[in-house]
Amino acid sequence: MAGKKYFIGLDQGTTGTTTLILDEAWNIHSQGYMEHTQYYPQPGWVEHDPLEIWEKTKESIRMALEKGYLRLNEITAMGLDNQGETVVVWDKTTGMPIYNAIVWQDRRTAQEADRLQAEWGDVIKEKTGVIVESYFSALKIKWVLDEVEGAREKAEKGELLAGTIDTWLIWKMTAGKLHMTDYSTASRTMLMNIHDGCWDEDILERLTIPKSMMAEIRSSSEYYGETEPASFMGAKVPIAGSVVDQQAALFGQACFEPGTVKTTYGTGCFMLMNTGEKIVDSPNGLLTTVAWGLDGKMSYALDGGIYITGAAIQWLRDGLNIIETAQETENLARSVPDNGGVYFVPAFVGLAAPHWDQYARGTMIGITGGTTKAHIVRATLESIAYQVKENMEVMEKDSGIKIQVMRVDGGPVVNDFLMQFQADLLGIPIDVPMITETTALGAAYLAGMAVGEFDNLEAISAKWKLSKRYMPKIDEGERQQIMNRWRRAVERSKNWIENDV
Repeated sequence: MAGKKYFIGLDQGTTGTTTLILDEAWNIHSQGYMEHTQYYPQPGWVEHDPLEIWEKTKESIRMALEKGYLRLNEITAMGLDNQGETVVVWDKTTGMPIYNAIVWQDRRTAQEADRLQAEWGDVIKEKTGVIVESYFSALKIKWVLDEVEGAREKAEKGELLAGTIDTWLIWKMTAGKLHMTDYSTASRTMLMNIHDGCWDEDILERLTIPKSMMAEIRSSSEYYGETEPASFMGAKVPIAGSVVDQQAALFGQACFEPGTVKTTYGTGCFMLMNTGEKIVDSPNGLLTTVAWGLDGKMSYALDGGIYITGAAIQWLRDGLNIIETAQETENLARSVPDNGGVYFVPAFVGLAAPHWDQYARGTMIGITGGTTKAHIVRATLESIAYQVKENMEVMEKDSGIKIQVMRVDGGPVVNDFLMQFQADLLGIPIDVPMITETTALGAAYLAGMAVGEFDNLEAISAKWKLSKRYMPKIDEGERQQIMNRWRRAVERSKNWIENDV
């Protein structure tokens, strides 16, 4: 065992934390996973407990170490990715959050977003690449400062820090020595100017967020520092990679060339296209985002985000209790010849790209006396694929690039029915890699690069291996007919709760 190298890829996601330990050949050595609690204090509000995430992150790492018969001090370097726009505000001195983390799905700032969009939307889109939406971190931070007693006064005095989950975890791991984020995560806050990679003073001022709260923005792959043994499981581990989850997956899928695309299926579903050093504006509802920052230079991506995909399957299990496990959905979907005319638009918290309707809500249409549990399950799986197809159409249109193949990852890619239906709808091959935990893998690769394990991106590309390819089996006429019905269903879900919020 002596002298072997091991790398941790830590994926702190919306529902839980995955730890992947990779050996020096970049095969999975062991892994750990811990779920954390979702809090819904009011309709449309979603929160996490930052202290619980911190504890569960350590438990996830412990689990992976135990399964791999390793000690933490045997880890060469660690990279982490994070759930993105979810944000925490905490006291600099005590290290205690002053409010729960407000999750990316949370809609409490929807009306504020509408006002800001009307007054200043074009300026913010041009500066940050993203539209004004309650999805992003900026209005969440402002909400905490406005609503938590004494918060604004403390912030003005420089006593509070704000950060996305990467910032929070790195601050905890280093006992407060590092208050940082990377270019890709910073581009998800609606506060970073994507042209210069700095916090935008005008937007901070407009939203009355003191700059002193904000983290230092660093490259996605560099040696940032070491964990503090007293606060992090008794060992010093180099932290050398940090990136937002979807960009981590783009990196883990080796999508390094402009025009390469990956889709990650998780709680939501996220399609990213690498556009290289070129910022591509999307007039049709996609976001322009930073893919990663390497050696102080930024690469960019087009981003089509869907709020609810895997979470709809979770809802079938936990909300409706019509399935016991996600694995059952495949056989249930196959047990009926088609969806029986049932279409399910899972707009639980509104619609994201390319519609951006904060007031849409979940809709199931086409139900008849002949509708069964199997039809509802099938319609739920199909809804995932329809939403991905919509985003791909816009991505091709806005980038001017015809997508040749889609690399996919995340839990639901093990579902044969879903992947085949997805290939049928897209009309291009779908490629599933050998390692489907590509978010954690991408974070580990970035750490490996920082400590000299890879000389260049080609060396990482060589590690990508195909597990399974799905080829489309239906013609364009059938594809359009199916999509037209879906579009009609989506229209019926829109603007449902306007003025009710």
